[in-house]
Amino acid sequence: MLNRRLTLTALATSAFVAAPWALAQEPYPNRAIRVIVPQPPGGGFDFVARVLADKLALVFKSGVVVENRTGSGTLVGTELAAKAAPDGYTLLMGSVSNLVLNAGLYKSLSYEPLKDFEPIGLAVAYSYTLMGRKDLPFNSLAELVAHARANPGKLTYASAGNGSGQHILAAALWHLAGVQLTHVPYRGAQPAYTDLLGARVDVFFDLSSTARPHVDAGSVKPLAVSGAARLPIHPAVPTLRETGVAPLELESWFGYFAPAKTPAAELNRLRTELRKVITAPDVVERFEKAGGRPMAVMGDDAKALQKRDIERWVPLIKAAGIQPE
Repeated sequence: MLNRRLTLTALATSAFVAAPWALAQEPYPNRAIRVIVPQPPGGGFDFVARVLADKLALVFKSGVVVENRTGSGTLVGTELAAKAAPDGYTLLMGSVSNLVLNAGLYKSLSYEPLKDFEPIGLAVAYSYTLMGRKDLPFNSLAELVAHARANPGKLTYASAGNGSGQHILAAALWHLAGVQLTHVPYRGAQPAYTDLLGARVDVFFDLSSTARPHVDAGSVKPLAVSGAARLPIHPAVPTLRETGVAPLELESWFGYFAPAKTPAAELNRLRTELRKVITAPDVVERFEKAGGRPMAVMGDDAKALQKRDIERWVPLIKAAGIQPE
C-alpha cells in the first residue's frame, strides 16, 4: 500500500513538473518563417515570393519574411537555403532557373537540386516570348532561321546575362535548329530591352509577363512563345513547336521549397496552407493578370515535374555547350 502511494505521488509530482514545459510548447510555427529569394527585388522570383508570403502571413501570425540573398546568379541564396536548419522556418523561392537549369550549367554545384530540397508547392509558371526588333524583316521564326542558316553569325540575340534563362532557352533553340546567332549578354533584362527597342540587337527571349507591355505597344515583333500552349494574352503568337523550327518548350515555374529532412509534420502544414493560398481566387487572378499560368502542384507531384525538367534540360544544355561565363 505504501509503495502504491509513493508511486502515485511520484507520478503526480512529475506531471506537475512537466506541465509548465508542455504548456510552453506552442504549435508550429511559433516564430517567423524566412523565405529566401536568390534574386534581387523586382523580378519574377521576388514577385511570386511576396504574393505568397503576404497571404501566408495572414494564417501564420508569427510572420513570413522575404529575404533577398543575391550573388553569382541564383547560387548564393540557393546554397544558403540548402544549408539552413531543416526545421520548417527557412524556405526557398525555387524556380526552373536555380533548381533545374543550374544543374546543367555548372560542373560542380554547391547544392543538389533534387536531394537537398523538398517541394512545398509550385504556384505559377511563365512562358517566354521570343521578340524581334520592330523593323526585323522577318514575320515568322521559320523565316528568321532560314536567314540565319544562310548567314551564320550575322543575326544577334540578347540575354539578361550568361547562363540566364533567356540565354539558355535561346541557345538551345539555335542548337536544335542548327543555326548560329551571335550572343549579346547584358547585365539584366532592362538594358537588353533598351537595345532591342533601339534596334541594336535583333531578337530577345524574355518572360512573357515582362514582354507583354512591349508586345501590346507594338514596339517589338513577337515570333513565338516557349510554353506548351499559346498564351491567352497573345493568342495569335505560335508556340515554338507550332513553328516547326524545334521540338522545344520551357516554362519557368516558381514555388516554395524546404531544406531536405524537414519534418513531415511541418511539411504537411506548409503544403496544406500553401495550397489554400495558391488556389485563392485573388491570387489566381493576380498571377493571370501578370501573364502567368496558375498552378497548384504540390509535394511529390512537384518533385516529379522538377525531375522531368532536369532530365530534359541538363543533357540539352551540355549538348549545346552553354556556359555560365
